[in-house]
Amino acid sequence: MYLTQAALYNQKCKRIQKEQINYGGDSMNDKMKKLATGILAGAMALSLAACGSGSSGAGNASETGKGGSGGGQKVTIELAISKSSQDSAFVAQDLLDEFEQKTNIKVNLQLLPAEQTATVLQTKLAVDEVPDIIQYNLASATTDLNLERNFEILDNEPWVERLLNKDVLSAYDHVYSFHVSQDTGMQGVVYNKDIFKELGLEIPDNFEEFLAVCEKIKSSGITPVFMPFKDNWAANIWPAAAFADWAAKNEPALFDDINAGRKKWSEVPEFAEFLQQQYEVYQKGYTNADILSDSYDMAVGKFLNKETAMMFMGDWLIVNVAEKDPNMKLGLFAIPSSEGASLGASPLGGQLFIPKKSKHMAEAKQFLDFIATKEVAQKIVDNQGYVSNLSDVTTPELPEYKQEIVDQYITPKKTVLTTHAYMLVDRSELYRLLQDEFAGGLDPEGVLKAWDEKFSQLMKDKGAEGF
Repeated sequence: MYLTQAALYNQKCKRIQKEQINYGGDSMNDKMKKLATGILAGAMALSLAACGSGSSGAGNASETGKGGSGGGQKVTIELAISKSSQDSAFVAQDLLDEFEQKTNIKVNLQLLPAEQTATVLQTKLAVDEVPDIIQYNLASATTDLNLERNFEILDNEPWVERLLNKDVLSAYDHVYSFHVSQDTGMQGVVYNKDIFKELGLEIPDNFEEFLAVCEKIKSSGITPVFMPFKDNWAANIWPAAAFADWAAKNEPALFDDINAGRKKWSEVPEFAEFLQQQYEVYQKGYTNADILSDSYDMAVGKFLNKETAMMFMGDWLIVNVAEKDPNMKLGLFAIPSSEGASLGASPLGGQLFIPKKSKHMAEAKQFLDFIATKEVAQKIVDNQGYVSNLSDVTTPELPEYKQEIVDQYITPKKTVLTTHAYMLVDRSELYRLLQDEFAGGLDPEGVLKAWDEKFSQLMKDKGAEGF
């Protein structure tokens, strides 16, 4: 149920921003390290050719939905999802229809504005107007939504014993989320292979080569890069990978130091250089003109119409385009912020979570059981080209772009977890600051200094040591 009183909404938003979130137990850095390790294990699992078959757990899940609960009366459960993720396999209409037919449980979708998803969910959780299921990102849920306090532990659900890799669905030694895949999202530069072939272009290995590629594409009459920065999170794809790649190769303890208050974001000059790089791509006229007005939901159309050749984004965009035109050949290469950069491996995204205060807990769990059945999960894995995370669901032959990622980045160990895996606070303000850079209000150094102040305050609000 959406909140209808604007005053209450704003009041709660302000209160949440000031609220201290207590993680307890081990240090936050230790917990995030455990989480990051599990996520990276999922990324490495991409190199598996297929999953095993057969499990005693399948039978339990297949008993889902003998008319639902509530004395035969139809029950409606609410599933909240960001508008930018509405192409998720878990909310496909045919799947929801099948679930309703078998269980008499209807799933109503709450489409949340992409740029406000975290804030809206924080408010809903605070005022107990919670959806029954939330699709979100595990790493982000730990920082944005207070995972331990607000979400149900799923350790004892029947599908858990069939998981091949619990780590990618777990935090704090518990399974908190659900997904049929153990495949992490990879972030880099999505590109049109046909355009590159027609123009005789090679994959750039550094920033100078990337600018040269952009110039050739622009000369051909095609926009080199689509920047949909109305959705401010999209402005973080480049820095999230570039920062992490530099830190992994030059200062492995950097994020530990930042999270402990021993170092500031603005004290890493390379970070300012990477922000300047992304701005320079725009400044040189290699992007769409209205970057602060254009949104992510325009991206698929831009590629289908061959209006753009590249975009800083995750491989989920390739899946979205392939759903509309399976013949379009797209690929992904690492953000060319420095020589020989590694491909960004984002934390596994799009998991399903059940809030502790769900009004229809049993029905929400029934929905997860339904998706986890061998038949339904196999359809999803086949259609999406996922690396299966269920022992009785077989991984299909991987799509060309994904096999290339395995061969060029996963197998030679040229991947790095993006900064999302290490940041212990809500990143919304950082995204807004990145927008300010493109609006002309801040230079890269100004972005980092302003983020230092906000980051410090957020860490203080958490009671983190060193702030």
